[in-house]
Amino acid sequence: MKNILFVVFISMIFLFVCCNTTTNKNIIETEISDFVKILDSFQVNGSILIYDNDKNTFYSNDFDWAKNGKLPASTFKIPNSIIAVELGIIENDTTILKWNGEQRKMDIWEKDLSFKDAFRISCVPCYQEIARKIGTIKMKEYLEKFEYKNMIFDSLTIDNFWLEGNSKISQKQQIDFLRKFYFSKFPISDRTIKIVKNIMEIERTENYILSGKTGLSSIEEKYNGWFVGYVETKSNVYFFATNVIPTDGLNVDDFISSRINVTKNALKQMNIMK
Repeated sequence: MKNILFVVFISMIFLFVCCNTTTNKNIIETEISDFVKILDSFQVNGSILIYDNDKNTFYSNDFDWAKNGKLPASTFKIPNSIIAVELGIIENDTTILKWNGEQRKMDIWEKDLSFKDAFRISCVPCYQEIARKIGTIKMKEYLEKFEYKNMIFDSLTIDNFWLEGNSKISQKQQIDFLRKFYFSKFPISDRTIKIVKNIMEIERTENYILSGKTGLSSIEEKYNGWFVGYVETKSNVYFFATNVIPTDGLNVDDFISSRINVTKNALKQMNIMK
């Protein structure tokens, strides 16, 4: 009897490994050279990465770039928000984050903000306070559950590790995280998912819903920009992660707007956004 159970156990492991191997092999990577033209038109270098969920296919102009890690910057506001809502630190999207009256880097941050508005205008001080309330133990616990790897922080850097330091995330990892969140693969409540999806929504039309978050880091005046998220259409969902750097001579304001514009142009070129 023990021998039979052992054989069954080994067979199950073999099937599990085979199934996972097959799944990985079935992922297709297709190079889209026209994405380079879009990047060039906005005077940026980098990679546009789009994932078609139905076709299990990645599209990009530069897969090597898409596999290299960078600071997550404000894209980390997505997992930060999920954890805060799940722990009850933030009640809902209308929760008011009080301004303490201190001067902030941007004027639009110098007022009381709803949680949704703080996410939308990327209020860094708001989310630094949220991270401090979460604390290092819970932050590490949830990031491990999310398989949100390579975040390096302690009690001294809990409120800025996504903006500076050695934390890294790649475009492919961004999309993997977003897919698991979107399809409710994390051990969190449906209520949390609904609230965070709501604050992530950017644009809604008859043909699609665009959701996401930008990010911007600057190390020694070297900028790196993100735009990550997903587009829901009537028949499919597409995930994206764009990471770019400015070319010489591009001013900061144009670079900041390029993150979304580059991505939208690529999504329109692929007839995802119509």
